[in-house]
Amino acid sequence: MRTVLFVCTGNTCRSPMAEGLAAAYAKANKLDVFVASAGVAAVDGMPTSPETVEALHRLGIEFQGHSIPLTADMIVKADAVYCMTASHLAAAQAVLGRLEGDHAEASDRIQLLQSSGDVGDPIGSSQKVYDALAKHLQPIIEDHMRHA
Repeated sequence: MRTVLFVCTGNTCRSPMAEGLAAAYAKANKLDVFVASAGVAAVDGMPTSPETVEALHRLGIEFQGHSIPLTADMIVKADAVYCMTASHLAAAQAVLGRLEGDHAEASDRIQLLQSSGDVGDPIGSSQKVYDALAKHLQPIIEDHMRHA
């Protein structure tokens, strides 16, 4: 089973949205993939934002989750790590760098989710912004999952 990890700041908006989209795609396509998300500055146990849950629900995806801080072990165990921004990518690299030993292989698996640049943070925005973000991310994530 392959593991795909999505990373953002607090693990309450973008990365859980990506996790929900990816998990739904994996289930619908019978992929043997474990999907997770974490945050570089997450407080353990915070609920996924209601707007994220609603945006996923509007796409027919039921999702409930809570925030999890990113660890080096999570990165090492993942086959692919998709970060929402360049700063998340740098933070993930730094987390991995604190681990003893050579983890160049794991470092090579950390990348930006979208090649065009950062995924903006919707926190504090209207439901319309969350819905638009979910629709924007869906084809990007599905493309990644097809290659997972």
